[in-house]
Amino acid sequence: MPSDSRRKALTFDDVVIMLVTGVLAGCGLVYEYLLAHTAGRMLGAVEAVIFSMIGVMIVSMGVGSFLARAIARPFAGFAWLEATLAGFGGVSVLILGGIAALAAVLPRTLAETYGMPPDLVPRGGLFAALSAAADAAPYILGAAVGVLVGMEIPLLARVRQEFHRRRLEHNTGTIYGADYIGAGIGAALWVAFMLTMEPARAAVLTAGANLSMGVLFVLLYRRRIGRFGLVLALHAAVGALLLVAGFRGGDWAEAMEQLLFRDRIVYSADTGHQRLTITERFNDPDGPAVYTFFINGRTQFASDDEHIYHAMLTYPALAASARRERVLVVGGGDGLGVRDILRWRPKEVVVLDLDSELVRLFSRPILRGGQAINAPLLELNEFAFRDPRVRTVFGDAFLTVDGLLREGRRFDAIVVDLPDPSHPDLGRLYSVRFYAKLRHLLAGDGAIAIQSTSPYHARETFLSIGRTVSAAGFGNVEQYRQNVPSFGEWGWTIATRHGAPASERLASLETLPVDDGWTTREVLLGAFAFPKGVFDGLDEIEINRLGNAAAYRYYQKSWEREQGVP
Repeated sequence: MPSDSRRKALTFDDVVIMLVTGVLAGCGLVYEYLLAHTAGRMLGAVEAVIFSMIGVMIVSMGVGSFLARAIARPFAGFAWLEATLAGFGGVSVLILGGIAALAAVLPRTLAETYGMPPDLVPRGGLFAALSAAADAAPYILGAAVGVLVGMEIPLLARVRQEFHRRRLEHNTGTIYGADYIGAGIGAALWVAFMLTMEPARAAVLTAGANLSMGVLFVLLYRRRIGRFGLVLALHAAVGALLLVAGFRGGDWAEAMEQLLFRDRIVYSADTGHQRLTITERFNDPDGPAVYTFFINGRTQFASDDEHIYHAMLTYPALAASARRERVLVVGGGDGLGVRDILRWRPKEVVVLDLDSELVRLFSRPILRGGQAINAPLLELNEFAFRDPRVRTVFGDAFLTVDGLLREGRRFDAIVVDLPDPSHPDLGRLYSVRFYAKLRHLLAGDGAIAIQSTSPYHARETFLSIGRTVSAAGFGNVEQYRQNVPSFGEWGWTIATRHGAPASERLASLETLPVDDGWTTREVLLGAFAFPKGVFDGLDEIEINRLGNAAAYRYYQKSWEREQGVP
């Protein structure tokens, strides 16, 4: 009995191996999430890219597990592996940023050097190949990191067996137990802290934990490793690289991000839900600056023409509604639509938005160096969120509308200002189920207007949204359009529950109730006219339901077509 107990007791080396395994598992998961997250921001189509990246890395980890068999000396192999992985993982985000910046800036630099006009910036041949390489880089880098991470567990299992000088019956279970627990802790740290952290800094912190386990292993088992001085020197060099990346990486990442935008970046942040970027340019040295707002690299508005978009978003629904005392806004966290709604003197405006950090950017001063860096944005939306009539509810709109339904709320008009259905989560907010919920919130004589992407660039998505709103039970559904210089041709869907269609209600107005400085009766009525062929094949367009993700699929197809993907 005593000998069996001693045989089953964990040794000091066992504890070390499990500690190292757990920490490295957490690091490996963070690398996976971090690279997938960065790739999604770089390539757009966030959800599809993230899932693809995770798949690539998982497969690569399997390849790494097989390759680990080729390492004859597990102690030495593991020591070299950890230094390599920490160095590679720590600068991975900076590498991706550099490749993306090079692909974006090289054509513009050559065009400016040779005095080429903006519409003739070179895009084909070598530049197309460079752009394709930049798109492939996240997957290549993810695969390389995945192979290195995949080699860790087999090597640690062999190291533990050499400690015991025999084949261990439960070795695999012990190693994988520590691995799973460590991965779970890594996932929790990612969600709690790193999701909103600057990506380059998150990579360096993860690599630092990775490297510390490598140093611990080298110091404890230096006699088994061989070439101790050389291995330790490599770890020291990687440590120095991480220190430099930690102190300067944020500045480098910011500089590389700046190269991706033509205008000067004045604000950027990861909120945990999305990447927010504000740029500034001066078209006229004596005139006001133009501010452009991006979410995940996609233009949301430009300050010099946003009034067109928001007028077309809000004015038709409010003018077509019998009353405007209570208005619901879904999305619209920039407050610009709310600003326009407040001109109608409502008693209450309820805003449903997912991202509290986005609303904070457009509602309260953000001080840096004693100055409010977002002061122009607050002036642009005329401090809409400070109005006591405005109430903001944070959360997933698909769920928060349920609270309004339970309260028995009814709204005279509803405005839906959500990003395009560029991934499945957003696609839910374009579904029959969601629109049916909104129908129950809308007063019988009210109207709802919905941002519906571009009828020119994403025609199938635009038509699918219209058909989906009809399927949700609205009595009269119409679609309209307007040119917004920052976006091009843009479209909206408008619906009423009962009575006349919105266009008839607008046509019956002899004068417009509110003067917003831009909208005219002729503009409103003309927006309902479309060129020939836009609605061809309408009956074949799928209705977007929770189970078929039609709007997302149509949007992805349109996006790929715009990018020249066959």
